[in-house]
Amino acid sequence: MTIEAYYNPDFTFPKKLLFLLITAVGIAVSILFIYGVSYLVEKSSRGRRNLYINEVSLKDAFVDKCQRFFEMIIAGTSVLSFSCAYVVINHVYSLIQSGAMGGLTDVEKTLVEAWSEGKDFVLLLLILISCVINTLLDSLIIPLKRITRAEKATMRMLAMFFVIILLLYLNYIGDESQYSPVMMYYFGLMVGRFVYFDASFKDFLAALKNMFFNLPYMLLNLLLTGGLSILGFKLGFFLERNYYIMGVFYTHIFMLIVIFVIHLVWMISSYKSDRSVRTDIDENY
Repeated sequence: MTIEAYYNPDFTFPKKLLFLLITAVGIAVSILFIYGVSYLVEKSSRGRRNLYINEVSLKDAFVDKCQRFFEMIIAGTSVLSFSCAYVVINHVYSLIQSGAMGGLTDVEKTLVEAWSEGKDFVLLLLILISCVINTLLDSLIIPLKRITRAEKATMRMLAMFFVIILLLYLNYIGDESQYSPVMMYYFGLMVGRFVYFDASFKDFLAALKNMFFNLPYMLLNLLLTGGLSILGFKLGFFLERNYYIMGVFYTHIFMLIVIFVIHLVWMISSYKSDRSVRTDIDENY
């Protein structure tokens, strides 16, 4: 059993480029929607005071909203990586138990024993790994510096809620994999985020409020992920026999690539703009 069994060999490089282009269009539409919302909010706020729209204020609000959306995608990918790891490991373990796979090496036998005897600890380790992946993505690869740690924590919590909704839907449509253990872990983590030992009722309400006001980003991510995943299955890029969750995870990988490119271009253009402004100031002096 190799990792090649979990993706479509017919999903060739040209098809990947096509799907990457489709993903870029989907994210571009989402960003335009975010800009439209930012513009309307700014216009409404300024209109009540009979003021012109402040471009700096509009830009700040737009960048803040975009980075929240990007963090939602990053966190969703990290959480999905845990779900996919569980699906693959559990599938391989089932094949071994049924005798479909034979001639295991000593290392593979050790891994099988670890899964059968300490499944809960392995799942906990996978969760920790997904958290590390999340930190690396939004700190080093796609550094999101505009939003605070608290805002990132809220988006990560919503990402767990996002994946729970996905898994509930996949169970509903009859995906062969069983996601109950994964969902229980996510529920536990979400409850722990709301209720902890030194938390007050005020802290609980604050966390609930932050989650509620950031729900639109989760809904936007659901629409985008769902639309792209369905399209990927319809075009034959993803295979149903590899479980739907794998197709959703691949979709998020493509989304990550697109926002990495967008963020890189954004940083370069912002740097050039700031440098141009500093040059104009120096020349005036």
